[in-house]
Amino acid sequence: MLRFALTRALSLCLSLAVASVVIFAAIEVIPGDPASYMLGLNATPEAVEALRAQLGLNGAPAVRYLHWVGGMLRGDFGISYTYKVPVAELVGERLWISLPLALYALGLSTLIAFPVGLVAAARRGGWADIGIMGATQLGIAVPNFWFAMLLVLVFAVKLRWVSAGGFPGWDGGVWPALGALTLPAVALALPQASILARVMRSALIETLGQDYMRTARAKGLTRGQATRRHALRNALIPVLTIIGLQFSFLLAGAIIIENVFFLPGLGRLIFQGITQRDLIVVESVVMLLVFAVIVVTFLVDLAYALADPRLRRRR
Repeated sequence: MLRFALTRALSLCLSLAVASVVIFAAIEVIPGDPASYMLGLNATPEAVEALRAQLGLNGAPAVRYLHWVGGMLRGDFGISYTYKVPVAELVGERLWISLPLALYALGLSTLIAFPVGLVAAARRGGWADIGIMGATQLGIAVPNFWFAMLLVLVFAVKLRWVSAGGFPGWDGGVWPALGALTLPAVALALPQASILARVMRSALIETLGQDYMRTARAKGLTRGQATRRHALRNALIPVLTIIGLQFSFLLAGAIIIENVFFLPGLGRLIFQGITQRDLIVVESVVMLLVFAVIVVTFLVDLAYALADPRLRRRR
């Protein structure tokens, strides 16, 4: 197990190194000069050049890349061109919105998908299975921002149970903050729950047809006992993959939902950084999100090994 973990950790470090080069190179080719954008159309070339020198944009790309990576390794992500504050401070403020939102949505998605997928697999070919598959197909096909607008229309505009957007902050209490995150979490969770339920159903159906399941039934276990004791654990491998990918998506890909509900999270920060040509913010936040995705993938690999000992022996 230790060798398996060390191998995956080395792969993680290599992936981070490659990702940092790709992110820096991609940001470099984005059209638009941050200094010209900040000073406006009427700025003189001398003023633009002076601001570029102040921001450190005149150095060679290799030198700027090494300076950026070295700063991140020390915990220094630079100073935002637009907000004039450390990027780490901006990330810390926004992370306390995006991370709870991602965990909230992932929890809802898992709580919905597991029993639904289990029922669909147990009632394969029946009316319950057909209805669940039809509902999950609809959940996959409909965009989550449409769900978001529908939820706002029903629960905020018509029923007035919650606010239509914004975030009161955690200082105002846990329940008001969770109330503000509920509609965005539901909008994010419904499509993800549909995907996870279908994967859960397919994995369980494949597992239920294995020889060891028939042997377990022949030894006297009921269908439910055999499913709980043997099928669920063996069906977790593809399900864990989807859960890991979903968490990464929910943390890094909720830009549209955060804009619909006016949530000042990481996705909205990236959007604002791109529109304002705040390159240091975009580079640093995207790199942090890539780091989060790779770490989640690493944890999912460890969960594979814990769920299926054959992977440890194979490694």
